[in-house]
Amino acid sequence: QLQLVESGGGLVHPGGSLTLSCTTSGRSFDDYTIAWFRRAPGKDREGVSGIDTSGRSTYYADFVEGRFTIARDSSKNTVYLHMNSLKPEDTAVYYCTIGQIYWGQGIQVTVSS
Repeated sequence: QLQLVESGGGLVHPGGSLTLSCTTSGRSFDDYTIAWFRRAPGKDREGVSGIDTSGRSTYYADFVEGRFTIARDSSKNTVYLHMNSLKPEDTAVYYCTIGQIYWGQGIQVTVSS
């Protein structure tokens, strides 16, 4: 059974940076495309970014505007979401997922002065 665990969230000032990690266990990490979603208070869940099995093909939502970078490290079974120039509207619970079937527990990111 696949398990995903997010880490690295927290409170950051506007303009600051955070790196989220999504570590998987249970099956071969390299077999799966992995994506990040988020759910802000009072809003629907939305896709943020994704990365294919090779790590060479990535996706970013329009609102990212070049501020985030997704990467994967097979040696650590981990996908990272490096977030820069954070805005208050980036405040949300962030989730990693495989196929929108397996989900992590989510991690809070709060951008506030």
